[in-house]
Amino acid sequence: MNKNQLGQSDLYVSELTLGCMSLGTDSQKAKEIVDHALGAGINHLDTADLYDFGQNEAIVGEAIKGKRDQVILTTKVGNHFNKEKQDWFWDPSKAHIEQGLKDSLHRLGTDYIDFYMLHGGTIDDPIDESIEAFENLKQEGLIRAYGISSIRPNVIREYVQRSNIDAVMMQYNLLDRRPEEEILNLLHDNNISVLARGPLAKGMLSDRAHEQIEKKGQDGFLDYSYDELKAIHRDIEKISGDGSLNSLALSYILKHPAVASAVFGASSGSQVDGNANVDHSALTDETYRKIQDVTKAIQYTNHR
Repeated sequence: MNKNQLGQSDLYVSELTLGCMSLGTDSQKAKEIVDHALGAGINHLDTADLYDFGQNEAIVGEAIKGKRDQVILTTKVGNHFNKEKQDWFWDPSKAHIEQGLKDSLHRLGTDYIDFYMLHGGTIDDPIDESIEAFENLKQEGLIRAYGISSIRPNVIREYVQRSNIDAVMMQYNLLDRRPEEEILNLLHDNNISVLARGPLAKGMLSDRAHEQIEKKGQDGFLDYSYDELKAIHRDIEKISGDGSLNSLALSYILKHPAVASAVFGASSGSQVDGNANVDHSALTDETYRKIQDVTKAIQYTNHR
């Protein structure tokens, strides 16, 4: 599987990333899914301290025991949570980021994090304080690189101007093309990579799209109505021909040079195989334009 440099760091991540949020709480099953991913050439695992209030990190840590050198490990911080009460509040402070890192290292059973992200953010945050925390952790050798998980253009611009981030995680798929308008070229021009989450739009762009649109698209998706989702599915099927819709959807977002990896979730080894065993580099410019013709270049409104 192709590997791409993450920003200007020394990290090279596979073009597909296993998003670990959907691994569940069965450690043995999670280990099998992770092993499937590693066997398929996926070297990048993404988790967060908030997922299952720390339990997801612990499960990922168990799954990679003895395999740490095969993995580029990403986790996130910024949600100050109470596991017992199962609630949390936003806290991008230096103190919380530094303590959060210690807690994550303990749960993951490792002494460093490859890529550490702020798990959200607003324009009203103490951004310089957050950046200082990440820079300190990097200098101490506890993290190798850092970035943010955000879909807010105004927040992303601040980090581009004021920090040394190497990547931004954001939702991006052929139904949610908002990053194309304001973000992708900006990041590419500044040598900052994109980790694209939600590439299959809750399965509505997958090989099971019809079923998932019926299940999850009744109230629409972003600017698309239910009827529009069905029409787009028909158009995409025509464009794909006999090919896999999973492959087409993944290939679309990987086409932009800013995108280093597409982050997908899996609850079984077969779902990993369904994404990994396809050619993600075969999308022609003509097909790329056809996809854009049947979808919308929508813009960010509420999230600024």
